[in-house]
Amino acid sequence: MHRKALFPGTFDPITLGHADLIARAARLFDELVVAVAESPRKNTLFSLQERVGMAREVLAALPNVHVEGFSTLLTAYAHAQGASVIARGVRTVADFEYEMQMVGINRTLNPALEVIFLTPDPKYHFVSSTHVREITLHGGDASSFVAPQVWQALLSKRS
Repeated sequence: MHRKALFPGTFDPITLGHADLIARAARLFDELVVAVAESPRKNTLFSLQERVGMAREVLAALPNVHVEGFSTLLTAYAHAQGASVIARGVRTVADFEYEMQMVGINRTLNPALEVIFLTPDPKYHFVSSTHVREITLHGGDASSFVAPQVWQALLSKRS
């Protein structure tokens, strides 16, 4: 039986915390699709193509992981991909509460879709894309929270 899962997110930008969670999820499944959401309502710093490109670079060493952009309903995308599981990372109680709401919605839309939660390495519990963007755009050094190529992309947005 081929076990395929999605790891969805906006990844604006992908952080070392994301990479840690994706590597953990990749060990659990035969195939893991990192599904980069277009998310037009979020006013992302990076375009969908930029976010997909950065994620592909950062995750290139994981042989059973591939990165795709999507702009549809997550449950429809999971169905189209043939994925039976959504893997999500949770860092805080607030993350958990939000994710539980999404579980309820997604189970209503597709009862066959399972959701699992993973927690990051403790050194990444506080890292979020939002914080990385804010630090960078205000002239701070967020390089320890992202891969070098992502840091360079962030710096190019700061200039």
